[in-house]
Amino acid sequence: MSKSSVVQMPKRSRCAIYTRKSTEEGLDMEFNSLDAQREACEAYVASQRSEGWAAIRERYDDGGFSGGTLERPALKQLLKDIEAGLIDVIVVYKIDRLSRSLMDFAKLVEVFDRNNVTFVSVTQSFNTTTSMGRLTLNILLSFAQFEREVIGERIRDKFAASRKRGMWMGGFVPMGYDVRDRKLVVNETEAQTVRMIFERFVALGSASTLARALQAERVLNKRGKRIDKGFLYKLLRNRVYLGEAVHKGTSYPGEHTAIITQDLWDGVHAILKESPRSRGAKNRRGSEALLKGMIFTAAGTAMTPTYTRKGERLYHYYVSMDAIRNRETDGDTGPARLPGAMVEEAVIAELRRLVATPDVAARVIETCRQADHRLDERAAIEALRDFKGIWERLIPAEQSRIVRLLVQRVTVSSQGLAVDLRNNGIAMLARELTVTTQMRAAE
Repeated sequence: MSKSSVVQMPKRSRCAIYTRKSTEEGLDMEFNSLDAQREACEAYVASQRSEGWAAIRERYDDGGFSGGTLERPALKQLLKDIEAGLIDVIVVYKIDRLSRSLMDFAKLVEVFDRNNVTFVSVTQSFNTTTSMGRLTLNILLSFAQFEREVIGERIRDKFAASRKRGMWMGGFVPMGYDVRDRKLVVNETEAQTVRMIFERFVALGSASTLARALQAERVLNKRGKRIDKGFLYKLLRNRVYLGEAVHKGTSYPGEHTAIITQDLWDGVHAILKESPRSRGAKNRRGSEALLKGMIFTAAGTAMTPTYTRKGERLYHYYVSMDAIRNRETDGDTGPARLPGAMVEEAVIAELRRLVATPDVAARVIETCRQADHRLDERAAIEALRDFKGIWERLIPAEQSRIVRLLVQRVTVSSQGLAVDLRNNGIAMLARELTVTTQMRAAE
């Protein structure tokens, strides 16, 4: 009687191959690093065919993801399939492809053990089900984590050294600059807007007021969005505009060109040191007296704003200090007391007239040629011609700023009033109006 022999077939083991690459460099090639890893893993699985191993069709490839985190799309899908009981063996080219963190890998091994999944590294052969295999795994992971930390330290040291040399190290490009050949270069159109913002903040002393004015003028930031108060504070505190590079709170001379001067920076930050509440109170007081500190009698005596309340209405006047202190005056010194609204309207009317005169146009051209080569003369003159229309759209605080920018002195006499203009103020106004006109035309 013959005996029949029974051949025991090995249990089928479903093998999932996982590949990873930290950067996206080279992934667009026909045969990249992920393909090379997968090919090696497939060859290893094929060598274990007698043990019942077979690679599943699903691909688990993470291209451009660091091994220092578990937040990787293919890895997450792999863990889901493990929990669903679809995988028996995880195959990788090297253990650091799965994780470079000892703590993270311990979490993964816990998931593997809970679902009776074996982990295999093609280049580092060990079995995670034995104590010796776990010891080997921990040693290898410790070195992988050490390597990752050393690489991180090298990158941080290189970054710090580059910043100390004033180099641009990437990130969001600030308004006023573009990046060419990994260096910041001035974008002159945006730079004019940045200078205008710094200058107007010095004149206004209020980020809220300036933000409302810029929004009304439809001035946009580098991303094409309206400028709000938060954006203004970031811009005004950005030392890149001084030509500096900052690393961990320390400034170093930068390789790029500065957009603003140190004096303008100091003026802005002298205002920023004050509390917002005191700045707001000061701005509210200043907006009530348009000509405070600029109006004088024919004898040279300052006229100060005073206020009188009648019922619910508040009236303000400009009164000579001689009259307030009961001092005697000789000759024609002009009126000692003037209604504030009347004299302010007269000064504004005179400003509109003066800005449109050929004499002011000539002064603008001369000032631009001497002090501001960035300003197009023809565009500046066209912008000044539109001054009347722009004035009507300004909020009171902006109108006050323009007056202080343009007017050096107002002299009142019995024959009327005389307005002396600031040359630099005219050029600054022309530049602001030009920037505003160009941005509107670009919309």
